[in-house]
Amino acid sequence: MLWPQPCDTAMENQPDTITHSLLTLLVFWVHLQNNQRSQMSRFIECARRRFAVNRAARVQRFLRRQQETRRAFEALMANYNSPPAKRTVWIQHRSSMWWEHVTTNWTDYEFQLNFRMRKTTFRQLCDILKPHLSRQLTTFRKPLPVEQRVAICIWRLATNMEYRTISHLFGIGQSTAVTITNHVASVIVDQMLPRYIKKPSEDEFKVIIQEFRDQWGFPQCGGAIDATHIGILTPPGCPSDYKNREGFYSVFLQVVVDHRLRFWDINVGSPGKIHDACVFTNSSLYKRGQSGTLFPKVTERFAGVKVPVVLLGDAAYPLLPWLMKPYHENPNMAPAQLTFNNNLGRARMMVDRAIGRLKGRWRCLLKRCDCKINNLNTVISACCVLHNFCEDNREDYDGTDVQQADVQANANICKDSTEASRAIRDAVCAYFASGSASL
Repeated sequence: MLWPQPCDTAMENQPDTITHSLLTLLVFWVHLQNNQRSQMSRFIECARRRFAVNRAARVQRFLRRQQETRRAFEALMANYNSPPAKRTVWIQHRSSMWWEHVTTNWTDYEFQLNFRMRKTTFRQLCDILKPHLSRQLTTFRKPLPVEQRVAICIWRLATNMEYRTISHLFGIGQSTAVTITNHVASVIVDQMLPRYIKKPSEDEFKVIIQEFRDQWGFPQCGGAIDATHIGILTPPGCPSDYKNREGFYSVFLQVVVDHRLRFWDINVGSPGKIHDACVFTNSSLYKRGQSGTLFPKVTERFAGVKVPVVLLGDAAYPLLPWLMKPYHENPNMAPAQLTFNNNLGRARMMVDRAIGRLKGRWRCLLKRCDCKINNLNTVISACCVLHNFCEDNREDYDGTDVQQADVQANANICKDSTEASRAIRDAVCAYFASGSASL
């Protein structure tokens, strides 16, 4: 059998096809390599150009910093050898023409009407405070004179004017006015309170007792006691403790006065929510009275009872051997008891007058004292010291006494202490009933 022979033409064309495919692949590979090289070359060229630009910018910045440093150094060296420049502006310029007008043109009456004391008394106050308020004169700005510093504090206490207005009047900054007021008030308390508010001596107590007897017919009286509310800003922390029964925030000022309307004991700062009697029992006055060290051992016998020196208080206070209060008023009161109440109330009016004059002179205590709670006791105490200072120097008080309502006077939470207390009150009551008292 004969098999078919392969075609010679097909066998000859097969190697040519393979070769053509290989050549095609080779050309494609070469073209691909050329494209990659060109892309890489473009990337390298772009990076080189960018680096060159950045390098030029860095060089420029470096040269600019070098130039600025050189100029600053040259300026510093130039100023080093030159005389120091004098500072021309320390504070904002403010006019003090008003204070200059006050010191030169105001009469003694005008000065006393606004500063609550005559010029001579004001200078005496400045002399007392000068060693503690003087400032050293340096090459810096000129310090305020002592007289102006004291006047700023007195004006604030007397008028309760805003610090912004005070700064305009005296030609100072508002913060400076606040600082000066608080500092002068603290110096007044530190340096003058032990001198002007103190317990009378035994001889002075004898004069007080005799004056109360001569002027109001009440025997064995060493003073009158009362408390008043001082309105304050809403305090932080626990404001409800300071809200009194009248609905405003306050602190208590408890005072004891003599026959000359002078305070000889004060207690400041108790929250307004508590009762008068609680303020009293928590005070040092109560502890001294209970221990028998408050008054001298001076007694007088009425109706067979030895009556010691006593204070006069209202119905809110407890009845103690050394503190007299009125009888509870009712329709069935004995005439002798009513007479006792009338004489006690008349003598006790001294403390109401003293508080009225205190608030009338120093108006920062009259409505609301707009100072922080941590400075409040200092401001109130300074006002009490200045009240006694004015009374000692016989300063006229042209205003009317501020009428102060009795706070919680009808809330008698304190019981009569002992039979001895009632016996002493009954003995004084018998003294008035017998007609021995005379004015």
